[in-house]
Amino acid sequence: MIKFLVVAALAGGLVLAAWIRLAPHDPARWHEDPALVSRPKSQNYHLIRLVGGDAIAPIYATAPNVLAQTLDGIARADGATLLAGSVASGHMTYVSRSRIVGFPDYTSVRVERAGVGATFAAFARARFGHSDMGVNRARLERWQAALDATL
Repeated sequence: MIKFLVVAALAGGLVLAAWIRLAPHDPARWHEDPALVSRPKSQNYHLIRLVGGDAIAPIYATAPNVLAQTLDGIARADGATLLAGSVASGHMTYVSRSRIVGFPDYTSVRVERAGVGATFAAFARARFGHSDMGVNRARLERWQAALDATL
Protein backbone atom coordinates (compact mmCIF):
# COMPACT_ATOMS: atom_id res chain seq x y z
CA MET A 1 0.00 0.00 0.00
CA ILE A 2 2.79 2.42 0.88
CA LYS A 3 4.57 1.58 -2.36
CA PHE A 4 1.39 2.38 -4.29
CA LEU A 5 0.99 5.72 -2.49
CA VAL A 6 4.59 6.68 -3.23
CA VAL A 7 4.23 5.78 -6.90
CA ALA A 8 0.91 7.65 -7.10
CA ALA A 9 2.45 10.74 -5.46
CA LEU A 10 5.40 10.66 -7.86
CA ALA A 11 3.12 10.25 -10.87
CA GLY A 12 0.92 13.09 -9.65
CA GLY A 13 3.97 15.29 -9.19
CA LEU A 14 5.18 14.52 -12.71
CA VAL A 15 1.76 15.30 -14.18
CA LEU A 16 1.62 18.60 -12.27
CA ALA A 17 5.16 19.55 -13.37
CA ALA A 18 4.32 18.73 -16.99
CA TRP A 19 1.13 20.79 -16.82
CA ILE A 20 3.01 23.79 -15.35
CA ARG A 21 5.65 23.52 -18.07
CA LEU A 22 3.28 22.86 -21.00
CA ALA A 23 0.14 24.84 -20.12
CA PRO A 24 -0.75 27.18 -22.99
CA HIS A 25 -0.40 30.95 -22.57
CA ASP A 26 -3.39 33.15 -23.32
CA PRO A 27 -2.09 36.47 -24.68
CA ALA A 28 -5.54 38.04 -24.26
CA ARG A 29 -5.32 37.37 -20.51
CA TRP A 30 -1.68 38.30 -19.90
CA HIS A 31 -0.98 41.16 -22.33
CA GLU A 32 -1.97 44.06 -20.11
CA ASP A 33 -1.12 47.75 -20.10
CA PRO A 34 1.01 48.27 -16.97
CA ALA A 35 0.14 51.97 -16.91
CA LEU A 36 -3.53 51.09 -16.40
CA VAL A 37 -3.53 47.81 -14.49
CA SER A 38 -4.96 47.61 -10.96
CA ARG A 39 -2.79 46.24 -8.19
CA PRO A 40 -3.50 42.55 -7.51
CA LYS A 41 -4.43 41.35 -4.04
CA SER A 42 -1.69 38.70 -4.07
CA GLN A 43 1.99 39.32 -3.31
CA ASN A 44 3.27 37.73 -6.52
CA TYR A 45 3.86 40.87 -8.62
CA HIS A 46 5.93 44.03 -9.00
CA LEU A 47 4.77 47.23 -10.70
CA ILE A 48 6.88 50.10 -12.02
CA ARG A 49 5.26 53.24 -13.41
CA LEU A 50 5.44 57.01 -13.09
CA VAL A 51 2.56 57.16 -10.59
CA GLY A 52 1.06 54.49 -8.35
CA GLY A 53 3.62 51.71 -8.73
CA ASP A 54 5.84 49.86 -6.29
CA ALA A 55 8.70 51.82 -7.84
CA ILE A 56 8.82 55.05 -9.84
CA ALA A 57 9.76 54.68 -13.49
CA PRO A 58 12.82 56.65 -14.56
CA ILE A 59 12.91 58.95 -17.57
CA TYR A 60 15.69 58.27 -20.07
CA ALA A 61 17.21 60.82 -22.45
CA THR A 62 16.44 58.74 -25.51
CA ALA A 63 13.67 58.16 -28.04
CA PRO A 64 10.87 55.73 -27.15
CA ASN A 65 11.77 53.36 -30.00
CA VAL A 66 15.38 53.15 -28.77
CA LEU A 67 14.19 52.47 -25.21
CA ALA A 68 11.80 49.76 -26.47
CA GLN A 69 14.53 48.07 -28.54
CA THR A 70 17.01 48.22 -25.67
CA LEU A 71 14.49 46.85 -23.20
CA ASP A 72 13.58 44.03 -25.59
CA GLY A 73 17.24 43.07 -25.92
CA ILE A 74 17.67 43.06 -22.13
CA ALA A 75 14.54 40.96 -21.60
CA ARG A 76 15.58 38.38 -24.21
CA ALA A 77 19.15 38.25 -22.86
CA ASP A 78 17.61 37.51 -19.46
CA GLY A 79 15.81 34.47 -20.93
CA ALA A 80 12.37 36.00 -21.55
CA THR A 81 10.39 35.23 -24.70
CA LEU A 82 7.96 37.62 -26.34
CA LEU A 83 4.37 36.42 -25.88
CA ALA A 84 2.40 39.37 -27.26
CA GLY A 85 2.79 42.87 -28.59
CA SER A 86 5.77 44.23 -30.47
CA VAL A 87 8.82 46.40 -30.03
CA ALA A 88 7.47 48.67 -32.79
CA SER A 89 4.29 49.34 -30.78
CA GLY A 90 6.24 49.84 -27.54
CA HIS A 91 3.89 47.43 -25.75
CA MET A 92 5.31 43.97 -25.13
CA THR A 93 4.51 41.05 -22.83
CA TYR A 94 7.20 38.48 -22.05
CA VAL A 95 7.20 35.04 -20.44
CA SER A 96 10.01 34.12 -18.06
CA ARG A 97 10.30 30.71 -16.39
CA SER A 98 11.84 29.56 -13.14
CA ARG A 99 14.85 27.34 -13.67
CA ILE A 100 13.85 24.13 -11.93
CA VAL A 101 10.08 23.73 -12.20
CA GLY A 102 9.47 26.17 -15.04
CA PHE A 103 6.81 28.30 -13.37
CA PRO A 104 5.77 30.99 -15.88
CA ASP A 105 5.88 34.66 -14.97
CA TYR A 106 4.52 37.37 -17.25
CA THR A 107 6.05 40.83 -17.65
CA SER A 108 4.12 43.48 -19.57
CA VAL A 109 5.98 46.64 -20.60
CA ARG A 110 4.71 49.86 -22.16
CA VAL A 111 7.25 52.42 -23.43
CA GLU A 112 6.09 56.02 -23.78
CA ARG A 113 7.44 59.45 -24.62
CA ALA A 114 8.19 61.57 -21.55
CA GLY A 115 9.00 65.15 -22.49
CA VAL A 116 12.05 64.98 -24.75
CA GLY A 117 12.90 61.49 -23.49
CA ALA A 118 11.15 58.20 -22.82
CA THR A 119 9.96 56.15 -19.88
CA PHE A 120 8.35 52.79 -19.32
CA ALA A 121 5.78 51.11 -17.13
CA ALA A 122 6.23 47.44 -16.29
CA PHE A 123 4.04 44.87 -14.57
CA ALA A 124 5.63 41.53 -13.68
CA ARG A 125 3.51 38.83 -12.08
CA ALA A 126 3.39 35.11 -11.44
CA ARG A 127 0.79 32.89 -13.03
CA PHE A 128 0.65 30.45 -10.13
CA GLY A 129 0.69 30.96 -6.38
CA HIS A 130 0.14 33.80 -3.95
CA SER A 131 3.80 34.73 -3.39
CA ASP A 132 6.70 34.76 -5.82
CA MET A 133 9.46 35.19 -3.18
CA GLY A 134 10.50 38.49 -4.78
CA VAL A 135 11.37 36.99 -8.17
CA ASN A 136 9.34 39.48 -10.22
CA ARG A 137 10.74 42.46 -8.32
CA ALA A 138 14.27 41.15 -8.78
CA ARG A 139 13.68 40.67 -12.51
CA LEU A 140 12.41 44.22 -13.03
CA GLU A 141 15.22 45.65 -10.92
CA ARG A 142 17.73 43.67 -13.01
CA TRP A 143 16.19 44.93 -16.26
CA GLN A 144 16.13 48.52 -15.00
CA ALA A 145 19.76 48.32 -13.84
CA ALA A 146 20.74 47.07 -17.29
CA LEU A 147 18.82 49.96 -18.88
CA ASP A 148 20.53 52.44 -16.55
CA ALA A 149 23.94 51.02 -17.48
CA THR A 150 23.15 51.06 -21.21
CA LEU A 151 21.32 54.36 -21.60
